[in-house]
Amino acid sequence: MVKKKSWLLCFFLHFHLFCSSLANGGILGGIITQSPPGFSSSRLYDAYLALQAWKSAITRDPFGITATWVGPNVCSYKGIFCSDSLDMVSGPVVASIDLNHGYLEGSLVKELSYLPDLSILHLNSNRFSGTVPDSFSALVYLSELDLSNNLLSGPFPAVVLRLPSLIYLDLRYNQFNGGIPDEIFGMNLDAIFLNNNEFEGQIPMSLGNSPASVITLANNKFSGNLPTSFGYVGSRLKEILFMNNQLTGCIPEGVGFLSQMMVLDLSYNSLSGELPDSLTCLSGIEVFNIAHNEFSGVLPDILCSLSSLANLTVAYNFFSGISNQCSRLVIKNVGFDLSGNCIPGRMMQRPQPECSGFQGGLNCIRIPTPKPFLCRPLLEEPAMNLVSNFLPPSFPSP
Repeated sequence: MVKKKSWLLCFFLHFHLFCSSLANGGILGGIITQSPPGFSSSRLYDAYLALQAWKSAITRDPFGITATWVGPNVCSYKGIFCSDSLDMVSGPVVASIDLNHGYLEGSLVKELSYLPDLSILHLNSNRFSGTVPDSFSALVYLSELDLSNNLLSGPFPAVVLRLPSLIYLDLRYNQFNGGIPDEIFGMNLDAIFLNNNEFEGQIPMSLGNSPASVITLANNKFSGNLPTSFGYVGSRLKEILFMNNQLTGCIPEGVGFLSQMMVLDLSYNSLSGELPDSLTCLSGIEVFNIAHNEFSGVLPDILCSLSSLANLTVAYNFFSGISNQCSRLVIKNVGFDLSGNCIPGRMMQRPQPECSGFQGGLNCIRIPTPKPFLCRPLLEEPAMNLVSNFLPPSFPSP
């Protein structure tokens, strides 16, 4: 009788453990707690399950990359890179995937969430289609996500907003559409590449909260005015591209306070009005491009006097005059294109009837400032809000 009770107890204990394992995804869910035969750790087995699921979703592999994804040694798979786990206990884990220029076709699978130690995911120049799985939110250590040059579609992948360690985001050259969320500029991202998609709508006012050094929004369908917060972006911003959208209105006065800016491209939009005096504060600017807009007035000395300027493109606007400093740019060996304007005596300008028919740009409302414009440095820290991190221009005492 004792033997029978012991056997029943053992049976129910094993049955309970089996059910618990099922409930926690231990057997069928892909995440296990014990190492199966042939695998040095449970995490490597999870990685094996993830990569085999992904392999089955890849429909074309011209370079035979996934042909190497065989057997338990996932660290030897082509494009898969392992390192010691952060807890220094679990042994080697899959820390990076680099399949750039693999020209793989297929889709991203939810099982990639079985790689919780993944820090880098580079899939540039493939042919992945579909959407980004919500399960990617499990990748809490992911710091670099490069999905550029693929065929991914749908709205902005909201799962990106739930990646707490992300600092580099590249979604360029896909088919994402719709608006972009306000929260994207509140993340601790150093690089934001969203160009060459089908994003539309207004650029969020939260742009001013971004600590990024590079932001590219070019070649989309953004419309409306530039956010007034644009000039309040953190002092780390070095490059921002707005070209080839449907933006209207004036350049905000605050743009001049981006003291570390090196590249600013606003070309191929419908911006208008006169340029703000605060541009004189762009002491680090090297490339300034406002071609193919509707700017007017006299091209000012404050822009052409910038000491770091290497290339200035103002072609195809409605400028009617040019200052002395701008006339000397060629002598300074600065690339300078002012073709397609309305400047008398200059070659390659618009036909006179076209200039006469121009009704004039917007009358941009500017805060009165002293002449010459006085600049003050921004705070060292990135701008987190418009009140505490923006220093207005100094005004002389009356």
